[in-house]
Amino acid sequence: MHLLLHCEILLWAGWKRLKGAFEMAKAVLTIASKNYGSWSLRGWLLCKLAGLGFDERHADSDDPSTRAELLLLSPSFLVPCLADDGIKIWDTLAIAEYLNELKPEAKLIPADRTERARCRSISGEMHSGFSNLRSALPMNCKAHYPGFKVWAGARADIDRIETIWRECLQASNGPYLFGAKPCMADAMFAPVCSRFTTYDVQLDPACMAYCRTIMAMPAMQEWIEGARNEPDELEELDVEF
Repeated sequence: MHLLLHCEILLWAGWKRLKGAFEMAKAVLTIASKNYGSWSLRGWLLCKLAGLGFDERHADSDDPSTRAELLLLSPSFLVPCLADDGIKIWDTLAIAEYLNELKPEAKLIPADRTERARCRSISGEMHSGFSNLRSALPMNCKAHYPGFKVWAGARADIDRIETIWRECLQASNGPYLFGAKPCMADAMFAPVCSRFTTYDVQLDPACMAYCRTIMAMPAMQEWIEGARNEPDELEELDVEF
């Protein structure tokens, strides 16, 4: 009887150690503000779409580098940063590629060679372009500006995004850019959908439907709810337009 009890205690202790080791090994995603952080949204959404279990860590909003990134004053972005299995990945496209290898069943990147190339191309275009849109329509999930006047510089970026969306949706039949499931490209353009919603940007019917599809995703709704619960942090991005 005593021997059986002793064995049970050892098994329980071993399970606790194993459980603790597993919990310590859980991935950690460092993000900036949910209200203003478009790059953080991309990394966070990629992790959600991949089905990766992770803990959130928030970068200090008073840190000068974090504020520079949120205000688009930095040439490099160190958030989001995914720490997993002893490595750190802080570029959004690199996070997507890593998660695609780690969780291939999530199909973050299309398997078809042609679709895969197009997905990477438009994701890369979003990653490095559309600077006029970023500066003219800063991300702000809590705000809403009906009838907002979009000036010519940002309008050209919007037109290009609509072209990308239309071509992808026509080829895939939607509702996402590459078919029935959201992928890397959808995560890359999700902050754009948030911006279009905030600033009441008028789109053609197909693009408006896509925008609504992205905004209705459970993960997007979770992010927006988190943004609404954040205290206002950056007065520079909360001006009255």
